[in-house]
Amino acid sequence: MAISNTEFFLLFVITYAVVGVLTPAMRKIAIANQILDVPTSSHKSHTKAVPYLGGVAILIGVTLVSYLAIAFFSFTVNNFLLATSVLGPALVMGLIGLWDDLKNLPPLPRFIGQTVAGLVVAAALILGSNVANPTGSTFTDILITVIWVVGICNSINFFDNLDGGAAGTAAISAIFLTYLAINSGQSFIAALAVVVAGATLGFLIWNRTPARIYMGDAGALFLGILLATLTIRLNPDTQTILASFATPILLLAVPILDTCVAVFSRLRRRVSPFQGGKDHLSHRLIRAGLSRKLAAISLWSLSALFGLLAVILTAVNKNLEVYLVSVSFLLWLTLFISFFRTKDQ
Repeated sequence: MAISNTEFFLLFVITYAVVGVLTPAMRKIAIANQILDVPTSSHKSHTKAVPYLGGVAILIGVTLVSYLAIAFFSFTVNNFLLATSVLGPALVMGLIGLWDDLKNLPPLPRFIGQTVAGLVVAAALILGSNVANPTGSTFTDILITVIWVVGICNSINFFDNLDGGAAGTAAISAIFLTYLAINSGQSFIAALAVVVAGATLGFLIWNRTPARIYMGDAGALFLGILLATLTIRLNPDTQTILASFATPILLLAVPILDTCVAVFSRLRRRVSPFQGGKDHLSHRLIRAGLSRKLAAISLWSLSALFGLLAVILTAVNKNLEVYLVSVSFLLWLTLFISFFRTKDQ
């Protein structure tokens, strides 16, 4: 599926506009039906009720633009099935998230849904020989894929705790993913990634501080499974297996960092990892004296830094790849230790 740079740009602009228009419409629907995030729990950092359903705008925008692009520009049964293998599980996960937004599901049904979605993605990828770095063992490939999908779904969901934080970070990850996919000749991944970038930036207009709408679990889980699937399909233009495996992790390093800091801090305090709390990166930055806006910008900057490291990996020789991966890991570990040592609540 060959796509020109102009077509990539059009995909971005159209999705940006569609989601930018859909989001305030979903906000009105959410307010009319009292679908609100009311700050009744101690871990909520906002003070006024904020409408949900922003994730529905993202879900509709990404799905609509993706399928219309296939229908009008490159329709074949193979392209349709290829898109559905990625968008199908994401849509199911988004609907589960919407159900959670409406009914406040307990953690177990969400985890079961994420695991089933991970198994579906793993089956689609492995049966279609679309895993970028197969290990040679079907069982190991399935296990890694499921862990990655479930892990990233939860990471994006956990990370959605600050106005614009998750949307901006997802957009940055998607932009770098787009570049890497174009650079390695993977037009399908690039097309979906640029649509995700357009959707999240279109939503960010309404989600930046002070947020007028939240994406909710519907958006977070939908984006989580999309980013997880696209990154595990990506075969970057690197020379070592180590760098190839490191690239998806670098693209999503900040949400992963946030999840690790929050989960380990909760385990240290002997509370459930699934219990909400003000122990995320954003909360720690705000307690350190940053405004909500500066906290979001700081997280975006870190995401851009790790994305840039992923890009540099594709431009250096084999020896430098190993060195750069090591430096990136040490940077991530330093950030983890620094955040983990700050006050939990």
